[in-house]
Amino acid sequence: MAQITIENITDVFEKSIEADMDPRLRELLTGLVRHLHDFARETRLTHDEWFAAMMFLTRAGAMTDDKRNEFVLIADVLGIESLVDAITHDAQGDETESAVLGPFYREGAPVKGFDDTISMRGALDGETARIRGRVVDRNGEPIAGATLDVWETARNGMYEQQDPDQPDMNLRGLFETAADGTYSIRCVRPVSYPIPFDGPAGEVLAAMGRHPNRPGHIHMIVRKDGYQSLVSQLYDRSDPYLSSDAVYAVKGSLVVDFEAGGDGVEYTVTHNVVLKSST
Repeated sequence: MAQITIENITDVFEKSIEADMDPRLRELLTGLVRHLHDFARETRLTHDEWFAAMMFLTRAGAMTDDKRNEFVLIADVLGIESLVDAITHDAQGDETESAVLGPFYREGAPVKGFDDTISMRGALDGETARIRGRVVDRNGEPIAGATLDVWETARNGMYEQQDPDQPDMNLRGLFETAADGTYSIRCVRPVSYPIPFDGPAGEVLAAMGRHPNRPGHIHMIVRKDGYQSLVSQLYDRSDPYLSSDAVYAVKGSLVVDFEAGGDGVEYTVTHNVVLKSST
């Protein structure tokens, strides 16, 4: 039996893996462990520090449920989700850039009609806005029947699953493009808000001396068979937190202007979406 040492434990670990392990899983696992072992060696990690990290993760697990994922929040404030998003969805040319999904997405948003409102209260509560545009391919050809899964916070900065005063699925909606690729959504002008900072993710922010605020934004997932699904966000150009987003997710091409509206809304945003073929 080989004597385990500080220097050889990484090699011993890698040699212990069965030969028929899935190749990609092997690559990910060995890469992760190699970096973790190097980190422990380089920083001379103590047992007390290691145990504190384990308790940190334990607290994150205890806070995670179907309404809040503390692990996603931690990854967000460390910039990991934004990095993985950029690696996975490197937009080329005029393709619409992606952005992080975030921890508050819910499946099953109600189906809405063209130019319908995403409020489940009937009337929109807050500054009203219309987001409209076209979904097209890289050649500028319209994509009919594409779905836009849209969600945002209320004007109090809370998503509906955080707020007992909002009806279920409030400010969430599933929209479809018309034959010419156009879409129209009536929503609330987004407001900046703090991500939940009463748990481990907040501890990380406090230790870094950073605020927990995200600039006002609207989430959307755009899907159509034959095209790569796009997870993205739209940001209000006037928001004071654009340059200091707590989760490092703002991209210049996703910053939009809320211009004077009309036809029943206070503001109008024009935003075209360019999807990449999946073939």
